[in-house]
Amino acid sequence: MKRILFLMMIAGVFMLAGCNTKREGKPKVLVFSKTMGYKHASILKGTEAIQQLGQKNGFVVDTTKNAVLFTDENLKQYSAIVFLSTTGNILDHYQEAAFERYIQSGGGFVGIHAATDTEYDWGWYNKLVGGQFLSHPSGTPNSNFIIKDNSFMATKHFKDSIWNRNDELYNFKNLNPKVHVLVTVDETTYEGGVNGGDHPMSWYHEYDGGRAFYTAAGHTEASYSEEKFLKHILGGIQYAIGNNRKLDYSKARTQIPPEMDRFTKVTLTGGEFFEPTEMAVLPNNDVLVAQRRGEVLLYDEDVNELRQVAKLDVYYKALYTPGVNVENGLLGLQKDPDFSENHWVYLYYSPTGDKWVNRLSRFKFKEGVFNMESEQIILEINTQREVCCHTGGSIAFGPDKLLYLSLGDNSTPFNEKGAAYVSKGYAPLNDIPGKEQYDARRSSGNTNDLRGKILRIKVNEDGTYDIPEGNLFPVGTKNARPEIYTMGHRNPYRIAVDPKKGYLYWGDVGPDAREDDFENRGPKGYDEMNQAREAGNFGWPLFVGDNKPYKDYDYSSGISGDTFDPLKPINDSRNNTGLRELPPAIGAYVYYPYDHSGEFPQVGTGGRNAMAGPTYYSDLYPKGGGLPSYYDGKVLVYDWMRGWMKAVTLFEDGTFNKMEPFASEIALNNLIDMEMSPDGRVYLLEYGTGWFQQNENSGLGYIQYNGGNRPPVIKGISLDKTSGKLPLTISATVDVKDLENDPLNYLWNLGNGETLETRNPELTYTYSKAGGYLVSVEVKDDKNAMAVSEKVSIVAGNTRPEVAIEIGGGNPSFYDEGTPVQYKVSVTDADGGTINPSNIYVSVDYLSGMDKVNISQGHQQVSAAAMGKALTQSMDCKSCHKEIGASIGPAYQSVAEKYKNDPEAMTYLQKKIAAGGSGVWGEVVMPAHTAITDDETRQIILYIQSLVKVNSEKESLPPSGSILPTPSVGDNVMVITASYTDKGEGSGIPLTGTGSVVLTNARNVDK
Repeated sequence: MKRILFLMMIAGVFMLAGCNTKREGKPKVLVFSKTMGYKHASILKGTEAIQQLGQKNGFVVDTTKNAVLFTDENLKQYSAIVFLSTTGNILDHYQEAAFERYIQSGGGFVGIHAATDTEYDWGWYNKLVGGQFLSHPSGTPNSNFIIKDNSFMATKHFKDSIWNRNDELYNFKNLNPKVHVLVTVDETTYEGGVNGGDHPMSWYHEYDGGRAFYTAAGHTEASYSEEKFLKHILGGIQYAIGNNRKLDYSKARTQIPPEMDRFTKVTLTGGEFFEPTEMAVLPNNDVLVAQRRGEVLLYDEDVNELRQVAKLDVYYKALYTPGVNVENGLLGLQKDPDFSENHWVYLYYSPTGDKWVNRLSRFKFKEGVFNMESEQIILEINTQREVCCHTGGSIAFGPDKLLYLSLGDNSTPFNEKGAAYVSKGYAPLNDIPGKEQYDARRSSGNTNDLRGKILRIKVNEDGTYDIPEGNLFPVGTKNARPEIYTMGHRNPYRIAVDPKKGYLYWGDVGPDAREDDFENRGPKGYDEMNQAREAGNFGWPLFVGDNKPYKDYDYSSGISGDTFDPLKPINDSRNNTGLRELPPAIGAYVYYPYDHSGEFPQVGTGGRNAMAGPTYYSDLYPKGGGLPSYYDGKVLVYDWMRGWMKAVTLFEDGTFNKMEPFASEIALNNLIDMEMSPDGRVYLLEYGTGWFQQNENSGLGYIQYNGGNRPPVIKGISLDKTSGKLPLTISATVDVKDLENDPLNYLWNLGNGETLETRNPELTYTYSKAGGYLVSVEVKDDKNAMAVSEKVSIVAGNTRPEVAIEIGGGNPSFYDEGTPVQYKVSVTDADGGTINPSNIYVSVDYLSGMDKVNISQGHQQVSAAAMGKALTQSMDCKSCHKEIGASIGPAYQSVAEKYKNDPEAMTYLQKKIAAGGSGVWGEVVMPAHTAITDDETRQIILYIQSLVKVNSEKESLPPSGSILPTPSVGDNVMVITASYTDKGEGSGIPLTGTGSVVLTNARNVDK
């Protein structure tokens, strides 16, 4: 036994020695100088100086600006990595993970000058480098650097405590208090310092398993010829190198993120929602979905069917402005934490009637039946109707089964018509009597009002509620509602609660000002991602973003008052019925404007709608859930408008670390809700891209993660020709990639009942019979993972006509306003068919710029309708339908009349042709047409719609003539488009050819 213990001890010593053995040869240092912001002219001199230091002091220096080199395999060869005046976001989330793992394994880091002006949205890096750049005085002032510690290798060469020099001087924010400061700067020796009497300029510390040194000096080229400065950075590099030991990657805790192409969206149902708002995934994976106009829908997973189970009578349109939608209605839906036992479902809605309230109620839902008679009214919130905007309405439960409800500020963000002084997209603070809807201090900033808050309550058995401990205002606080957990919200539209820690998350949709006006009003608009680890005030309408303050603005005089103080917010509005002095304001952890964000550049630009999703933990699900453990503890957030999802990583204390892309290859159509299912899948509810309507691209689905072998990825299929006389020989090629580089096999479906297999991504085939065919290819790897290409339509037995437009006289590339443009359309049919002039459609459009999408779409109504008519004659349609007059099925003209004013007719009728069905015009069943393409169904519907003239339809120009250019202001391009549909040859179906010419406004051409 003793011998075994002795051998185990020896083995342990060798294992430890192996993890900490010194590297062979000279230490290697990587100098990284990528910039995504300001590029310092001194980088070249700095690189050369560090290379010379290496030559003289026994270490090898590699240099790069290529972030792709940040991988485990590459970084592990270096004893230290130098960030030389890097700026902006320079690493993606894979590279960030590799760098974290490098430091955790014992690596060294040196930051020089602008290394603190780098990666603002990566908290781990901010702690490593030790601080963040805030500002700097202009120029390179002369100042006294004070040596605080000359016992360290980077400062031991200083014999005096004062180091006088010229350089750019940084002011800092978010300084890491755990660093050991080596050098400070005396702010009395120059102008512009803001860090006070202990203004650090250089420091070092051990961090997360590695070593880090930073110096703010080194802006000027002259610095890299300065002996004292060179010895300073030499000492820092030597400290980072340490004992030059091999890295021990067994100590790395950060995981490498999964590849984004491992995530796909599984669509359960699409195109069936009319303004969905919120969903709840039930224990059996059925899904309840609320719609703003009052419907509650059930997606039944067993039968893959969506049906309505309840309809509430809700206020969703303005009463005094007919036809105008408001933001009220059925706004929130959530199941009870004990739904399997009690079957309660909670709804937040706007009941109709004279009582202007929004209501939180719960109803019994059991065995597919939504019992409207079971309603328990829990809470009613007074609200002003006919007032836009901001309702909130999201419902969530915490791990303690407490209910959270988000409420918007119920205030108008727009300017009041005819008023002299208006909000202009800044904070609405108008407390003039009668202007209450323009004052968010009456709601969000009012402790005695529930609007603009997130409430937290404990619902009792009988539908009453209690106030839990820890809300913002204890029960009995005068002029303060105890239901309030957080206040100071504008429109916290989607909320979520961490199922383990109980942290509350929400996205707050921010104001619209496009520019800062700190002198008169305050900051521009920001959307916010927020977290509450305890009750608090989050600032609106006195603050936005990271507590950027507004000014107290007098709407009667246009005079700006004092700037609000986030440490002591004062609500002095005449409409305030609550406390005058509010709790200190808490800033958002992520915030971003319409334009580029320097702090969070990865969020992009454009419209904003911040939303909060769930926090993921794989161990909460019996089978580990639908995502890899990499996402454990990460918060999923998303933006409704910008179409992205992100994963937020927190430090152990719950503070923000970083944000990274999540499932970024999934295309989203205005994601309005995200929820975890009981088995750990991330469900997605998509509103669709059109406001206040049923959207074809609305949908319900979930994210699927593939942690194993991935199927081939098909980028597209191409054919050398898609029409022609018999016999028709085509060559097809598929553009495909296998992500594991597995060998591939190709099975071609030729659309005529024949399939051919090849080992190469190419096929040549000859069609001998006339007809229309859909060609596709199935690609399979050697592990049987497969993908199927899109279908490409081929017409054998007929050649697509060629359409050309000839411009007569002058320069065929330009036009002059007021000067007619002569044109002539010619059509060539390779099959020798007679050209029917009535099937030629000619149009003219004016564009601000060259957009080929606009040219190719929207101007083929006549010819497409002609082709649609021919298609109805070539398919089985003619056996059941006539253009005019009854048959087994309805006349096409009757169909056109029925749907002529329906904006959804195209989508509905296309689906009807493809899927078939009965019940609309009688009991005769219309067969499904599964082989028909979307384009062909579109052409058939265009033909049917053409039987009833609509005022908005454009008349075709004649095949030849002149056009007098009439562009609008800003239009620079004139596009003449022509299309023609032939009648088909023999059994070959008709085909449409198009042609266009583009003329540029001669006045906008440089002479």
